[in-house]
Amino acid sequence: MAGITIYEFEALVAMAPGAPDAGGLHSVPPSVFAWLESQALRAAEAGESAWVRVTQRRGRRAVQVTSFVGVIRAPDGFQIEVLPKVGKSIGGGDAQARRLLVEMLRCLGGFRHVQTDSAKLVATHMPLLEVFIGEFLRAVEHIVKRSLRSDYRLRQDNVFALRGKLQMAMHLRQNLCRQDRFFAEFDEFSTNRPENRLLHAALRRALSWTAAQAHQQLARELCFVFAEVPQSERPAVDFSRVRLDRGMGHYADALAWARLILGDESPLTGAGGHRAPSLLFPMEAVFEAYVAKHLARQLVHPLALRTQARSFSLVRHLEQDWFRLKPDLLVQEAGKNRLVLDTKWKLLDDRKATGGDKYGLDQGDFYQLHAYGQSYLDGQGDVVLIFPRTDAFDRALPVFDFLKSKGLRLWVLPFCLDERELVLPTDGSLDVWFSAGHRKPAIARPDGPSEAQL
Repeated sequence: MAGITIYEFEALVAMAPGAPDAGGLHSVPPSVFAWLESQALRAAEAGESAWVRVTQRRGRRAVQVTSFVGVIRAPDGFQIEVLPKVGKSIGGGDAQARRLLVEMLRCLGGFRHVQTDSAKLVATHMPLLEVFIGEFLRAVEHIVKRSLRSDYRLRQDNVFALRGKLQMAMHLRQNLCRQDRFFAEFDEFSTNRPENRLLHAALRRALSWTAAQAHQQLARELCFVFAEVPQSERPAVDFSRVRLDRGMGHYADALAWARLILGDESPLTGAGGHRAPSLLFPMEAVFEAYVAKHLARQLVHPLALRTQARSFSLVRHLEQDWFRLKPDLLVQEAGKNRLVLDTKWKLLDDRKATGGDKYGLDQGDFYQLHAYGQSYLDGQGDVVLIFPRTDAFDRALPVFDFLKSKGLRLWVLPFCLDERELVLPTDGSLDVWFSAGHRKPAIARPDGPSEAQL
């Protein structure tokens, strides 16, 4: 199955006839490029947040993927694997970036069915789509080992022996001259229930997508088990009828995968009006969820971490609160706000403090954190911006003091994705909130200040 691997914000151009090399740019077949371009234009016309946008590179028309990662599958089956840009900065290449993404996805709400250690191992040498298909097949295999669940369903049929309730009108119409038949309505205990129909349909689709021999073999074996169950013809209707009641809990993971695979808004179908295709994930949300999960373990007892707080608004107008202030993370103690944190999926460079670079920081983020500090901390305390740690940003930046808010300080800290810890300032300024914090020595660099030079 044809495909390529790229990173966030990289551009794609149409492959010119007889010129497979696009001068350092990533090339895709013209039909795939036309489809991507149409998706970008449709999103732009609808005013949606696009996962791909139209641009130019070296005088050529191009499309650029944005901050979504995962798998794109064009209508003709061509696959584009999009990996996190941080993979370029932490070393290890595609395999490391893929493994890291799988690990981070486990923390994303609604996608916690990436649970097995095998997913991390397989990710080092297999494209993401195959990783996802493998996880789905293993989830279905787990169900099969525990046997498919059956349920009673109401059925009407012309049978040889009377069962249930005789439907007299239909019986006389069909069996007036046949005394060996009875048209009856009865309950039948069968595996033909919505959950099994959905899994069978998803298995058939996964079998058509996978190029891995092991996955093809397992998918065929599982399809054989579901041979007596018809495929779901209307997935949306069957999903509305799913009941994960007693004895059905082991179906949850497989059905979550089936919802992605059968979803009409999945990029794997090559169609659908959608903001974010089902197997593309916004890295801002993935990074926030990953930090939230692991940062909670680093807090000093009895501090607690709250996500997506929305207690305050920026202004009041016509007796209504406008513009909610929603920091990503809020540290509380006995209900009292102690620390405000916001995650940003952006690569900084702590060697670029002078000139107009300012480490790559955004002035708007500072305005935002200042508003959070004024509202949630009454202008006294610490607010924190968290960015992914890379070789170019591997230690806390010197503290930022707000000029008109003398009691409010802003910290810019790296979060180590591999060690799953926040890198703390070396002077211990934030030790009151965090324990077992990872630190880097404050070594002065010729092109940038150290903390000691503040």
